[in-house]
Amino acid sequence: MKYIFGPVASRRFGMSLGIDLSPDKKRCNFDCIYCELERAKPIIKYDNPPSVDEIFKEAQKAVNQFDFDVLTITSNGEPTLYPYLDELIDKLKKLNKKLLILSNSSTINQKQIQNALKKLDIVKLSLDSVNPKTFKKIDRPYKDISLQNIINGIIEFRQNYKGELIIEVLVVKGINDKKEEFIALNDVLSKIKPDRVDISTIDRPPAYNVKGVSIKKLFELAENIKNQNVFIPTREKIDYKIENLTKEELLNTLKKRPFSQSDVKNILDSHTQKIFNDLIKENLIEEVWVGGVKFYKAYV
Repeated sequence: MKYIFGPVASRRFGMSLGIDLSPDKKRCNFDCIYCELERAKPIIKYDNPPSVDEIFKEAQKAVNQFDFDVLTITSNGEPTLYPYLDELIDKLKKLNKKLLILSNSSTINQKQIQNALKKLDIVKLSLDSVNPKTFKKIDRPYKDISLQNIINGIIEFRQNYKGELIIEVLVVKGINDKKEEFIALNDVLSKIKPDRVDISTIDRPPAYNVKGVSIKKLFELAENIKNQNVFIPTREKIDYKIENLTKEELLNTLKKRPFSQSDVKNILDSHTQKIFNDLIKENLIEEVWVGGVKFYKAYV
């Protein structure tokens, strides 16, 4: 198949069947320094787009062939640049599968893009920094793209979108890995009110000579994100522990920042895990699923 790949096991969304809207080359309005694709000058126009019928025919065949959790619209680049996205989404909805898009957020201020994405079950938007200088350094956007327009667009989209909104932050060593970056990000996230915030780092060879940070560093940065479902996907052993919390301290923590299922397993010491289990038995903690990830939060 030309446009369909997988299913693959996603750390964040379960089993995913992918739709690549640009399988032949990179088409993107960013040239992110951490991108696993080759370097390329940012563009804003999608040349030689495939037809909706071509893509849908493959998707329909794959849906009947494979078992998976989510049908993921993606691209070697930015999928919202595909000019027939709205029409494609309408056809894909006929397949009665959960639909997800992975977008860099660059076009979210456009009404036609918002109207198309509102039809999806899950929308993942990137927001690597809310500092204009850092944003340009890490995401290397097309010259006319404004960070403030992106932020305003995400806030506006959230107000009208009824599905699951996930904000992704990718951390690059020495660029957006400062506490101040995440304090500023927290302020913006409080206005967006996403369903989940994914904080990750480089784990594949990037286009530029940059490095990721440790998983421990991600957890430390995540402490600056308050009142959000924060998920830190990782394939590594986690060198970070929350130890010897009292019942009151754990409840207070879970009110400010719900823990994912992997957090409970990997970062709570045995003492705190026992308290956590007691809180569940006492019905003081509720389970919330967001984009295929289970979170635990304290009842307020």
